[in-house]
Amino acid sequence: MADIHIVREHGLSLPHARKLAFRWAEVAEHKLDMECTYEEGKASDVVSFKRPGASGELKVTKDRFELVARLGLLLGVFRSKIESEIVRNLDELLEHEDPLYAFEQGLAHHESKKAAKHAKPHAKPHPEPHAKPHAEPHKAAKAPAPRKPK
Repeated sequence: MADIHIVREHGLSLPHARKLAFRWAEVAEHKLDMECTYEEGKASDVVSFKRPGASGELKVTKDRFELVARLGLLLGVFRSKIESEIVRNLDELLEHEDPLYAFEQGLAHHESKKAAKHAKPHAKPHPEPHAKPHAEPHKAAKAPAPRKPK
């Protein structure tokens, strides 16, 4: 098993951090097929998540996020890529004045890119059937004379 451990300090209050974590859990359930439970506490919250090949917890406090994830054998091969994506996305969110708004904007942007990628190309209109040019009237051809059996 491969483990991921990420800690990020933030300047959000617990209520704002809580909203961001709760929204992440909703998206993780819908987009990543994760089963998430959110436990709200007085000084901190815990989001527990699991799916085949991965499980973990996100601890949310008034001044930091702490993610601990355990990856199974298959996903463990991609541990460094998964960890770098999480770090990059979290750092980008925390740079914004309103990380929840930035999260929603990023999600909308991702969805529009995904939709554009999977959209069927516009069907090209079939060319209008062209009328065949009128041929000059043919003279009636004479039917060949029947052959006599030999």
